Amino acid sequence: MKKNMGTTDKIIRLLMASIFIGLFITDTVVGTAGVVLLILAGIFILTSVVSFCPMYSFFGANTCNKSANETATK
Repeated sequence: MKKNMGTTDKIIRLLMASIFIGLFITDTVVGTAGVVLLILAGIFILTSVVSFCPMYSFFGANTCNKSANETATK
């Protein structure tokens, strides 16, 4: 699996995930919307850790710099 996420993209996703989790923990967003935010937070964390977003590959997007991508495939 080739990396297709750059560092900036990963940081943004992790920040958004922490905001989503914070909104759920503080009961700002509850119910179905809260569960959806938690699921999105989990997806953002997972994709940031593995540096791969399936939606990016579907659309042909790549925010990873070229040298990091070449290192990942070796």
